[in-house]
Amino acid sequence: MKILLVNPPNAGRSIPEEEYGITSIRQIFRGEPFSLEVLAAPLHSHDVLIVDLKCVDEATLWAQFDRFAPDVVGLTALTCEANTVLRLARDVKKRGNARVVVGGIHATLDPAFFNRSEVDYIVLGLGKKSFSDLLEGFSRGGNGETIPPGVAKTSPGRPLAFTPRRYSHDDLMEDDAPRYDLVAQWRDQYVIESLGLRMGSVVTAYGCTHRCAFCAIPGTTGGQYLTHKAETVLRDIRALGDIPFIRLLDANTFGNPRAAEELCEAILASSIKKRFFADVRVDTIVNHPGLLKRWKEAGLHAVVVGFEDLQPERLRTYEKKYDGDAIRQAIAVLHELGLLIVGDFIVAPDYKEEDFRSVEAFIVENRIQVPVLSILTPIPGTPLYEAQKGQITISDLDYYTFTNAVVPTALPEKVFYSAYSELVRRLHDKV
Repeated sequence: MKILLVNPPNAGRSIPEEEYGITSIRQIFRGEPFSLEVLAAPLHSHDVLIVDLKCVDEATLWAQFDRFAPDVVGLTALTCEANTVLRLARDVKKRGNARVVVGGIHATLDPAFFNRSEVDYIVLGLGKKSFSDLLEGFSRGGNGETIPPGVAKTSPGRPLAFTPRRYSHDDLMEDDAPRYDLVAQWRDQYVIESLGLRMGSVVTAYGCTHRCAFCAIPGTTGGQYLTHKAETVLRDIRALGDIPFIRLLDANTFGNPRAAEELCEAILASSIKKRFFADVRVDTIVNHPGLLKRWKEAGLHAVVVGFEDLQPERLRTYEKKYDGDAIRQAIAVLHELGLLIVGDFIVAPDYKEEDFRSVEAFIVENRIQVPVLSILTPIPGTPLYEAQKGQITISDLDYYTFTNAVVPTALPEKVFYSAYSELVRRLHDKV
């Protein structure tokens, strides 16, 4: 069969831009569509094409569609891309008879959203094996009567029914490497613009060991934390050739310290000379400074750390399981090791002017080299959403970009967005 996998274009709308002309907080993401490269990996008996709409326009997509004539079109969506993906699915149906399969974070957390006539199947959670099993059924001539666990056949107008998948190491399908070749033509566009870095993506683990209230990641593996073997990760790093920077796309790279140590030692014993970016929790840094030191020797260059907030009450609400003292200890360890700190901070809608001043002072005083400030957003399907859904005033998913407040702000809205955008601008200038 012919399988067309589509990465949607940059999507989302901006309240501060539309209402107040504030454009300084607009965020554009242009990482490679790694999830699609992974989905393509085991499809050896199929002809697979990836189109990345973050790199090309939709006219190119439809030209490729008409030429390729796919039997199946797979679409992935973040929450802010969900409406765009529905539109693309409708356009696919207008142009041919391809089956449409939707997966990704939003499909996992809120599958009922895609229970529409323009979508045929929904893949929930880690989809490498689920999608492969679904296509195998199609190849045998099935019409969807036998649906693998983790996949739902849409039934518009009726409740969605599916068998939840029990994720295990088998779902990683480690023998099948990501299809980096399918996006080779756009490789030079996959950069972190703020750092000027050209990089490739590798994953060492799926899921997370913790359950932060705002996070969608644990649901992708049914709460499991699944790690790749060291030799699998080394294979994928080598497959990226001369790309100097490797982004480890795990939500929690060192969630299993023993596995992280084994991988580190394997890199050190190999001929690999790369610089790595990894997401690491505050408590992992505090509890395992020796692991970070050893990884620095293996090429660890930067860590992305979810500091989130400085106030104990907000940290408890977010279920972070650490306090401000731990944050300061972690920063001290990272500075001692000479690692670049990418610090994630959450701007809560209840921020007052003093909160903006406090977070700015903390970032400057603690020399957080790359601060990233996102507005707290209750993504459907997360514990935070369940806690705040009665307060939500904006339900249009186009605004769920982490730069809009979808619940009321404590400050007047214009004052809130002005303070937020000015803080982003000043930090860019200072740090």
